[in-house]
Amino acid sequence: MPTKYIFVVGGVMSGVGKGVATASIAKILQSRGFSVTAIKIDPYVNVDAGTMSPTEHGEVFVLDDGMECDQDMGNYERFLDTNLSSANYMTTGSVYLSVINKERRMEYHGKQVEVVPRIPLEVIDRINNATKKEKAQIVVTEIGGTVGEYENLLFLEAIKMLKLKHPKDVITVLVSFIPALGAGGTELKTKPTQHAVRNLNSVGIQPDIILGRAGVVLDQRRKEKIQFMCGLEEGDVISAPNVESIYEVPINFEKDNFSDRILKKLSLRAKTKNLEEWNLLIKSIKNPEGEVKIGIIGKYFGSGDFILTDSYISVLESVKHAAYFWKVKPQITWLDSDIYEKNPSKLDELKSFDGIIVPGGFGNRGIEGKIKAIEYCRKNKIPFLGLCLGMQLSVIEFAKNMCGLKDATSAEFKESSKNIVIDVMPEQKVLLKEKKYGGTMRLGAYNCKLKPGTISYKAYGEPDISERHRHRYELNNEYKEILEKNGMLMAGVNPEKNLIEIIEIPNHPFFVGSQFHPEFKSRPLRPHPLFREFIKASIKEQYQRSQLLPIFGNH
Repeated sequence: MPTKYIFVVGGVMSGVGKGVATASIAKILQSRGFSVTAIKIDPYVNVDAGTMSPTEHGEVFVLDDGMECDQDMGNYERFLDTNLSSANYMTTGSVYLSVINKERRMEYHGKQVEVVPRIPLEVIDRINNATKKEKAQIVVTEIGGTVGEYENLLFLEAIKMLKLKHPKDVITVLVSFIPALGAGGTELKTKPTQHAVRNLNSVGIQPDIILGRAGVVLDQRRKEKIQFMCGLEEGDVISAPNVESIYEVPINFEKDNFSDRILKKLSLRAKTKNLEEWNLLIKSIKNPEGEVKIGIIGKYFGSGDFILTDSYISVLESVKHAAYFWKVKPQITWLDSDIYEKNPSKLDELKSFDGIIVPGGFGNRGIEGKIKAIEYCRKNKIPFLGLCLGMQLSVIEFAKNMCGLKDATSAEFKESSKNIVIDVMPEQKVLLKEKKYGGTMRLGAYNCKLKPGTISYKAYGEPDISERHRHRYELNNEYKEILEKNGMLMAGVNPEKNLIEIIEIPNHPFFVGSQFHPEFKSRPLRPHPLFREFIKASIKEQYQRSQLLPIFGNH
């Protein structure tokens, strides 16, 4: 069959949920028996997402091949339960860079290189290359930004060109916000969506389907009005209300027979329809047998009076996956490390949590507060999971308080210190000196050999694993002997470079630090082993405090 293309664009405003919508469309088509892949196009001049601030753009998600990309790629992987590659991600910067490099190599054979058609054609080539690489029958491509902006015009031009060439194989889905006004905030207004469609029409594209994003389910009258005013067929307006969990979205879409509408427009016949596992997941989410309280200590979620959880979205989702596995509801609290630095007495609040996570990050702000919190968890036997920076700070805390190295620190924080227990690799020092920051860290998948008898080995159930990285600094092997002598376990090692990947503290309910980012490989139907066992230990700790037996569902 010819490749089928679905483009997802946003209308009215940003943040309407295009990423989740794209992942959900891909999921429901996968459930109908088709091989599906998903692509994200970011309209930024940045070549990748690696140099963007997490408080401005959200989490930087990392793929196996080391590509630093938008957090939506994480949703695609989680919903499709697959590993994507750099071929599935592009930005304005990367597309322009590719075209310029081709021009320099004379690949255009001396022709004048114009923005149109060269940029849209490069976009189409990249979409086709990703589709071929993933061996997909259907490719769902999300175009970042909002219809009407200048930034994404060239990507919309690519849709138009592809539609003209393959009219029966291309459809466009508009995800549009439907605001609610009136005294009770219940009167849904369709006019902004009508304007969004006019903006799309102005560049030569007519949406085939509109997803109406609203706080409530769209009523039939509103659907009919949008259909009539925007030139759509009956059934082409799909309700996309707010839901408790993003994993409900595919199920909600199918209530409006979304996949049937797509298949009809693309002249496809479904092979099957199977969302049974997904339905069981939603049942588990909606009917928990208990709850678990998890505190996440970070510094990338403050923006004025708001908390931006997108900075740690994969950590958040990984906690949820593990909690759903054990049939409990996760109660997640965001804790600002600056508070513990300024007021150590606040550390006592950590006792109210069943488990604590210190995720990754960069820079020295809030570091002392995190180290104090880690010490508190170690001494008070609170289940603890340190990720990347969290693992490094666990080593620093242990070196300070258990090895007597009071000035122990990281080269990232204080290069002049005598005891640099976390240091940069030699090849990274050259890059830092040359001020090369983008795409220059230890990125992507690396092997790890686990030590038998450790918590990590038991969690994975196998000796050899592969995990994703995003960091420059490593545990300094010169301090490995003194750390082990004082009780720290080196539970995982990269065999190629002899780098420590996992540390553990014995005689503790759960104290594990990983140099890699396990959150990048957790899936709703397959929680990551470290998160799964961390949540299990947290549930046990909660029930031991209450002198009750833990409930672990059917597991």
